[in-house]
Amino acid sequence: MSTAQLPSTIPGADHLLLRGATLIDGTGEAPVAAAEIEVRDGRVVYSGPARETAAAGATLVDLSGKTILPGFIDAHVHFGMSIEDQPADAGRFESERTFRAALNARKTLMAGVTTARDLGGLDRGYRDAIAAGLIQGPRTHLALVPLSPTGGHTDFTMPNGRAVPMHMPVDPIIDTDDDVRRTIRLLVRSGADVIKVCTTGGVSSPSDTPDDIGVPEEHVRLIVAETAKRAGQPVAAHAQGAEGIKAAIRGGVRSVEHGYGIDDEGIDLMLEHGTFLVPTLSSALRVPDPAAVPGYLYEKKVKWSAIARERVAAALAAGVKVALGTDSGVCPHGENLREPVHSVELGLTPMQAIVAGTKNAAELLRLDSDLGTLEEGKLADFIVIDFDPLEDITPLASPDNVKVVVQGGAVVKDTAAWFDSAPVRPRLAQ
Repeated sequence: MSTAQLPSTIPGADHLLLRGATLIDGTGEAPVAAAEIEVRDGRVVYSGPARETAAAGATLVDLSGKTILPGFIDAHVHFGMSIEDQPADAGRFESERTFRAALNARKTLMAGVTTARDLGGLDRGYRDAIAAGLIQGPRTHLALVPLSPTGGHTDFTMPNGRAVPMHMPVDPIIDTDDDVRRTIRLLVRSGADVIKVCTTGGVSSPSDTPDDIGVPEEHVRLIVAETAKRAGQPVAAHAQGAEGIKAAIRGGVRSVEHGYGIDDEGIDLMLEHGTFLVPTLSSALRVPDPAAVPGYLYEKKVKWSAIARERVAAALAAGVKVALGTDSGVCPHGENLREPVHSVELGLTPMQAIVAGTKNAAELLRLDSDLGTLEEGKLADFIVIDFDPLEDITPLASPDNVKVVVQGGAVVKDTAAWFDSAPVRPRLAQ
């Protein structure tokens, strides 16, 4: 993915020198105490131990006692959705839904997520508006719609034939080879960064279950072949039941989303193919209020949360490559860094969880040449906190504990006023 596809047009400080914080750079290497990070024109030009001579002309910010991490990447969000708000949303004007999606994007940025992948529900106007600085939000990759066959996970039709309004920008139903080819071409024309397919049913859909097969393996292969003729858009598979997970991997997807019921054979296939797992634990482990969701959804949620807790933990223990994603919209927006906390709960170390939400997620999105770690040449996306997440990662779950968010060198959140009232604020002498 080229830098041209990573616009960061919100003006930021042109030259910053951050000193004194502990640096966790996202590579998985040991933290650097009393580190120094130099940012010029939105990019990191130095990151490591403090140097004897300060960079001339930089604005110095003293962050002694704080911790700096890369901006997190949430690889699975739905800004335009809130599953417990669907009845009210059905009566809203499109304009209000747009504003609510923009608010969800801003909440996500303020939680410490500087890049996100929306896997269904938004058209490219949202991505472009964020890139142009019209609204605040993470840099956004879009799937536009998740694809499934008739009766599958994204066939939003009740058994009585009544459609449930989900406001997808493109018809998500693919049943034939011709449907597949035409829909993929339409999605690419419409600006999709990633193609999402549903190889199983799901928890939130009314007419199927996670064990049902959705898009079959042969159609996954056809989709992968079709995208290879364009920009090679990666394919992400909503896959929850064991057989659909294996069909997705064999078909050539880049990532399995959810993976709740993955069996040992599926784990072996993921390791063999290098497939990413995006386990969406913030959604998987959360059982909603039964009064707030349909009965079928609540019953499936109770069952599959227990399955996910066991089987995702097995996949993590086996060493599958993990990128973090929340499935926000099915869980609350703006609590995105609860995901690394959950991943530690299921077996990752805090450092592994941080890498999964930064370096690995950037690799999944094909943005690792610009994002994911705080290394020389990368875009200056980072957060500042006042605790040690390697000692206790739990405070990350609260967005209030993310004191500073910097995106492309621009300070977009500074609740502690560390950048406004740092002990040494004036520019250093030339």
